[in-house]
Amino acid sequence: MELIGSTQTATYSRPKTSNFLPAISTMASSYRNFQPALSGNQNANMPWRTNTYFRSGSAIPSIMSTSQRDNLELVRAKTMFYPSNRTALSTRYMPDDWFKSNFNNYRESESSRNNAERLRRDTIRLIQDRDQLTRRTQENTSRNLGERLNDISFWRSELHHEIDNMVTEIAALTEVKRRLERALAETEGPLQMSQECLFHREKRMSIDLVHDDVEKDLIKEVEVIKSCQERMRRSLDKAIAQLASNRAAQHELERDLNDKITAQRIDDRCHQLRNTSDGISYYRGIERLDPSLSLPDSWSKFTDNNILHSQSERAASHKLRDEIEVLLNTTSNEMWNQFNSVNVAFTNRVSEMGEAKNSLQTHLAKTLQEIFQTEMLIEALKKAIRDKESPLKVAQTRLEERTRRPNVELCRDNPHHRLVIEVREIEDTVYKLRERLMEAENTLQNLVKTKVALEHDISVKANSLFLDQEKCMSMRKSFPSTPRLVGYT
Repeated sequence: MELIGSTQTATYSRPKTSNFLPAISTMASSYRNFQPALSGNQNANMPWRTNTYFRSGSAIPSIMSTSQRDNLELVRAKTMFYPSNRTALSTRYMPDDWFKSNFNNYRESESSRNNAERLRRDTIRLIQDRDQLTRRTQENTSRNLGERLNDISFWRSELHHEIDNMVTEIAALTEVKRRLERALAETEGPLQMSQECLFHREKRMSIDLVHDDVEKDLIKEVEVIKSCQERMRRSLDKAIAQLASNRAAQHELERDLNDKITAQRIDDRCHQLRNTSDGISYYRGIERLDPSLSLPDSWSKFTDNNILHSQSERAASHKLRDEIEVLLNTTSNEMWNQFNSVNVAFTNRVSEMGEAKNSLQTHLAKTLQEIFQTEMLIEALKKAIRDKESPLKVAQTRLEERTRRPNVELCRDNPHHRLVIEVREIEDTVYKLRERLMEAENTLQNLVKTKVALEHDISVKANSLFLDQEKCMSMRKSFPSTPRLVGYT
């Protein structure tokens, strides 16, 4: 073996050309069969090494041939004299270590591959499971949206049907209301005629100004007509209020229908959305936002309540229409019956014209005095009402100013209670004074009528027959017909 160089960790040599030694490859001698051949004092030469990291070189593997051992001994003999070579030989690993190292590398590689393959299989399975879950969830959501669209379509049809019924009912009630208004307007002629007869009869003089059957029937006729008008006005007010309620119910139905149409359009667009649709985007945190104002039960109950409310309003409207029909027929019959009674009384009174007057001048003077005092009383009442305007303004202004107090200062304190009581007391006082003023004015009007009657009864006695026969009976020939009184023409 020819030495060609060495380092601290390896020795490089090649076999010499010899006739008696076989050619041994460098790898065969230095890699597979090399064992460090150190003397027993190797620990003394390298005190920084421990005996744990290398074994004695005296044990030669049994697989080596005799010629290989001789060559190895020759190499050792020639290289033992070099310290660097001894160091390189003492740092060599055992073949078992080499095999173990390779085996560990194989095992770690196989374990890493297995882990990577298992992770790949688990990841593929996770992706597939999540894809299926996502598709199922999206299909369930689409199915729920479809069911929601069916519910909305059902309630839309119900709302359409109810709106059509309500529109029909509103039209019918409006027509009955027009008839009632025409009938009410037709009563103004008979009322004016009856009042004019009363006014004409107030022109009678002396004992002709008697509260006879004609006057009683005329007054009763006025009362009947006014009673009919009052009932018509109440029914008209009810019709107007019912129309407002019907329109309010219709408005609620239409608003609910418009909301349903909008919701159906939105839900239909959501139902048509797919993963490949345009217009889809991220809306971060939208799932945490809950702008809901109702639940499915309250949602359906809301529409159901609107429909039930509309149905109840339609039922009330239909009932009111029937009542108005009955009222129109009743009032027409009552006015016609009283009209005939007054005509009969007039006919009887024309043949009964009476005698002269008795002490009408005294009553006339008293009547004039009472008129004067009533006028003075009216002026006093008006002045009293005007005097209450300023205190009422002050109290109401105080209340209005105190409503501007901020926040918790807007307290319902004693001054507030006193101001409210003060306003109510003043308003009650003004109300009572106005009632008394109205009574005084009515009294004054009656006094004036009495005065006129007395004056005419004193001055003209002969015109009583003319008034009853020519004036009153002639104008009573024009009385509205029954169709006009029920509002058809």
